Amino acid sequence: MNTNDTEIAWSILQEKGYQRTANISEADVVLVMTCAIREGAEQKIWRKLKHLTTLKRRGPLRKGGTRMKIGILGCMAERLKTQILEKEKLVDIVCGPDAYRDLPRLLAVTNNKQSAVNVLLSLEETYADVMPVRLNEDSVTAYVSIMRGCDNMCSYCIVPFTRGRERSRPIDSILEEVRILSDQGVKEVTLLGQNVNSYRDISESDYYGVPDRSQATTLREGFKTIYKPKSGGRRFADLLDKVSDIDKDMRIRFTAAHPKDFPDEVLHLIKERGNICNQLHLPAQSGNNQVLKAMRRGYTVEAYMNLVGHVRSLLPGVALTSDFICGFCGETEEAHQQSIKLIRDVKYSMVFCFPYSMRQKTQAFHKLEDDVLEDDKKRRHAELAATFRQEAGEFNKTYVGQVHTVLVEGVSKKRRDTLFGRNDAGLAVIFPDSEVLDGNLARQPRPGDYVQIKIEQTTAQTLYGSALKITNLYNTDSDEVLKEIHS
Repeated sequence: MNTNDTEIAWSILQEKGYQRTANISEADVVLVMTCAIREGAEQKIWRKLKHLTTLKRRGPLRKGGTRMKIGILGCMAERLKTQILEKEKLVDIVCGPDAYRDLPRLLAVTNNKQSAVNVLLSLEETYADVMPVRLNEDSVTAYVSIMRGCDNMCSYCIVPFTRGRERSRPIDSILEEVRILSDQGVKEVTLLGQNVNSYRDISESDYYGVPDRSQATTLREGFKTIYKPKSGGRRFADLLDKVSDIDKDMRIRFTAAHPKDFPDEVLHLIKERGNICNQLHLPAQSGNNQVLKAMRRGYTVEAYMNLVGHVRSLLPGVALTSDFICGFCGETEEAHQQSIKLIRDVKYSMVFCFPYSMRQKTQAFHKLEDDVLEDDKKRRHAELAATFRQEAGEFNKTYVGQVHTVLVEGVSKKRRDTLFGRNDAGLAVIFPDSEVLDGNLARQPRPGDYVQIKIEQTTAQTLYGSALKITNLYNTDSDEVLKEIHS
């Protein structure tokens, strides 16, 4: 999300003639994109701001006798606007996530040595007409935002307060952006939203006619929501269908998805389309029903496990990833052990776990007590992470001997003579940078190539193997490749 927001802001500034420099001492303006989801992220920003302020004081004067300008963008700007501007006096510009179009004006205001702020949240802003300028133009992967904000109101989450209410971007603008990325050689697109499965395009003027108003959101048994389910418009399955049809040789991923509204239409599309990755992010957050209720997640562990079973019945071999919060208000040691059990039972391919940090404005801040000791949070965090690594390490051993189609992203950071990419499940794959067959010719793989890799070694998060041949998403039958190799 932060990467995509940065690319949107940079697109707006570039349109007004601003140029980017890699040398911070040359910069007239330094803008810092921020996140407010966890306290740790905010503490990093405070340290960064103090460092930048020191550079500003000691640095040379710019034209007109002004010094380097510092701006805060994103969620932290909205949350702490008063403290940032008045109390700390560290920045010149404060710009919230719905106000990036106003950046040129805000910068102009600071020419008169005034501070400038715009953190107004919008019910309509999706930046649908802004084509993000990718920070790494050589990258073969890209992010495409399909919606902004969130209506779920989980008790721990500050997103609805910093990014506003949920609103979806029109389908036609999303498809146009994906087409442009395809023309630029991008081979993998990740569709972004706080809750992509609740996507609804209710515009009447897209390329595909008037939306069918009869389609209403239905929740799975055992799931509920605090807001009224949406009706009308084109749903996420409609969008995914059209996006995956643009370029059959471009991988499509999406994140994130709340388990409460996971429609079968999406699962069937993943099964039918070879370029939609067989990987789903199903954030559980906890393995205890009382904690889930306090979090206002809208489901029980039993309902969540039923969904996992249903998904795997339709998508054998699907890679599941998840989020967990440890040390949430009222979490007992028994509840923590149930989260560990859930990780063991599901066997995720990736788990992102974080110790709970209470956020102002949230329902938990007003109604609950942050009663788990910090030392216990840290220990539980370490135990959840260790459980995931153990389970993933054992499961990944089953990949040895298999052939995986890997999108090459570039040179591995650890060894310059190896290449790095990701398989369909999103797992990192490392393999030697050597010549391999591309049809009847041999050449070294390049970023953007799909290469079939025979897996030889594994860890909890990385696979290692050797390249067999360069391929595409139409010709990825691993059994046939193994037959070729053995013959």
